[in-house]
Amino acid sequence: MYGQPIFDLPKDLYIPPDALEVFLDAFEGPLDLLLYLIRKANINVLDIPMAPLTVQYLEYVEAMRQHNLELAADYLLMAATLLEIKSRMLLPRPPRAEEAEELDPRAELVRRLLEYEQVKLAAARLDELPRVERDFEWVGVFVAEKVVERLPAVSLHDLQLAWLKIARQSRLKRHHTIQREELSVREHMTLILRKLRDDTFVVFESLFDPDLGVPSLVVSFLATLELVKERLVVVTQNEAFAPIYVKRADGAAGID
Repeated sequence: MYGQPIFDLPKDLYIPPDALEVFLDAFEGPLDLLLYLIRKANINVLDIPMAPLTVQYLEYVEAMRQHNLELAADYLLMAATLLEIKSRMLLPRPPRAEEAEELDPRAELVRRLLEYEQVKLAAARLDELPRVERDFEWVGVFVAEKVVERLPAVSLHDLQLAWLKIARQSRLKRHHTIQREELSVREHMTLILRKLRDDTFVVFESLFDPDLGVPSLVVSFLATLELVKERLVVVTQNEAFAPIYVKRADGAAGID
């Protein structure tokens, strides 16, 4: 006390008489006591010997009355019930004309005992289940709310498109040498007039040779326009969206 050990009991220490009580057997009610006495004596609950059971029960109730009268009130009611059943079993039974099965005075008590035992066993099984603040404690964990950004999955097709984009950029930045090719419009004009030597209509597309390349096609087209401008060839078609035909003009018959 106050940081010092106490080895001797203080002389002025007052302990009330009812400060400490020891209960060797605690029962939750009169039915619990009856069931305890029956199981302790190894008696069949369906065939209860009322005389010894009543004596044992009254001895326990008398001991309780000496300590707590209010607690023994329920037990006194059960004692009166046991005495009534005992007296009914001891009284002689008058003979009856009709042979009918008589109701056992213990039947109601047996029914109540069996129901109480079932409820007590169920309560014991429930008590064995884990209980909060007895067998375990609740643990709270704080989880911070955070939005996790889900990145899209990359497929093989996405990698293929990325590679094609890189390849196109590489081709655009590739160094190459441009060679200048000298093409004469007058020379191509002469070639076109030679193709129109027979003074017959020729399809416009037949005047161009795709195998010579784009520069040659451009120069040939310019030569055709120049021939039309100088009225050396005639361009015509039969109707709208019909094929275009080209023919030497009458004044260009002698020009090669």
